[in-house]
Amino acid sequence: MSALGRNESTALELGHRFGPDTIALRRALHEVPEYDLDLPRTQRLILDALEGLDLEITLGKTLSSVTAVLRGGKGPGPVVLLRGDMDALPVTERVDVPWASKNPGYMHACGHDLHVAGLVGAVRILHELRAELAGDVVFMFQPGEETTGGAPIMIREGLLDIAGRRVDAAYCLHVQSAGDPLGMWNSRPGPFMAAADQFHVRVVGAGGHGAEPYRTKDPIPVLCEMVTGLQAMVTRQFNVFDPVVLTVGKIAGGTKENIIPDDAFFDATIRTFSEQTRHGVATAAVRLVEGIAAAHGLTVEAEYQLGYPVTVNDETEYEFARDTIVDLFGPERFRLRPDPKVGAEDMSYVLNEVPGAYVNLSACASPDYQNAPANHSPLANFDDSILPDASALLAELALRRLTRG
Repeated sequence: MSALGRNESTALELGHRFGPDTIALRRALHEVPEYDLDLPRTQRLILDALEGLDLEITLGKTLSSVTAVLRGGKGPGPVVLLRGDMDALPVTERVDVPWASKNPGYMHACGHDLHVAGLVGAVRILHELRAELAGDVVFMFQPGEETTGGAPIMIREGLLDIAGRRVDAAYCLHVQSAGDPLGMWNSRPGPFMAAADQFHVRVVGAGGHGAEPYRTKDPIPVLCEMVTGLQAMVTRQFNVFDPVVLTVGKIAGGTKENIIPDDAFFDATIRTFSEQTRHGVATAAVRLVEGIAAAHGLTVEAEYQLGYPVTVNDETEYEFARDTIVDLFGPERFRLRPDPKVGAEDMSYVLNEVPGAYVNLSACASPDYQNAPANHSPLANFDDSILPDASALLAELALRRLTRG
């Protein structure tokens, strides 16, 4: 029985039976955080944890991914994918625990160590129940979620067809270190997380003495006009009910107060929740900065880079995931998230290809969950006692989805 829930299932019972090993794996992973796409120690820990199980394992060609296929005893049938991301962040840990990071300057500040351990726990549960599986399960251990995006690389390397048939549905969970009490699940149908794009702008003028600006083409005030113009563009050209978040996070230009530079730069992040608005912003932002530059007799180099797409929960798969959570843990442990999150996720690439659902689980270690340090903080503290429930939910989603067909 779940320590936090009230209903019993075989997956829950197995999740708690395997719980001590799952928690021990999480703590071993937490000590050796690795960054981006090359995660050899993390990969080794995963492979060691899967050793001896009846799995078809494939390693990534250009990244340290691990993909494992479990064949069901009642197959062939549908194929379900379960995902856990592996990478850490360039953050110096300030949480005083025995299993704190031993890799200076890096920390599992977003809880991906819990994702990996929880997914290994799900592998063990489903391996125990493999005779009951009416299809196959693909386990996706993915590097690079925080950086260049490991999911599209894994897709290009054949992830979605690795079982010999196309994946039919995909599920994943993400832990939170703040925002909800320990053990609370949340999700929503439709857009769940934003697309995250980058806008890089160089304003090109002609420098000179600050006492004689009329002899120059000063890029600084033109850049400032662009920044304010972009904010006006967001509120005047795009529907407030299909929101755009545009933040200029970096501005650079000049060397001294009395020298007008030749050029100036700014970088922005742009978050959107639909493909139509996303591509509309890309066009409008470039048009705006080009127009402002031309109005002042300057030129501009503008590069709009598409990043992670919108993470969208398929409505049917969301309802299925919600109902499974409520059935396993009780309705008091599920909260409908009213609004999407403005963060971004490269699980979006998988959910663009196959229907699925993305859910959050609170692993907040503080009773003051509203004010606890959030994910990405050097003080983010995750309570790994929720790992048996995380493993059980992932396993139960696969079991039920394969039975449903």
